[in-house]
Amino acid sequence: MRASAPRPRRAGRWSYLGLLGGCLAVTLPLELVLGARVWRRPGRLALTLGPIVSGFSLWDVVAISAGHWAFDERSTSGRKLPGGLPIEELAFFAVIPTCAILTFEAVSTLLRQGHRHRP
Repeated sequence: MRASAPRPRRAGRWSYLGLLGGCLAVTLPLELVLGARVWRRPGRLALTLGPIVSGFSLWDVVAISAGHWAFDERSTSGRKLPGGLPIEELAFFAVIPTCAILTFEAVSTLLRQGHRHRP
């Protein structure tokens, strides 16, 4: 008799939000330690994120309503916005660009500081 392979573990209903929280936790030190100055300029961040969040959210709602896109109910909290958009997806459109901007600004800051310290 052959032993069956172990079943993969399911991450659970909060895995999507947990992943987003992890992304923020990993990039937050870039603001605090390296001085990326992203969170300290909330107006600028909001202007940057506004078109991204609204555009991609609308795109997802259209795709959901057309039946082209769906979300695994086992990996989301079950809370949905109008149009069937899970709150995690809306958070994704804000969190991931914010983490990218934090990374970009931190690297830019380090490069500027490096140029100042060269002989």
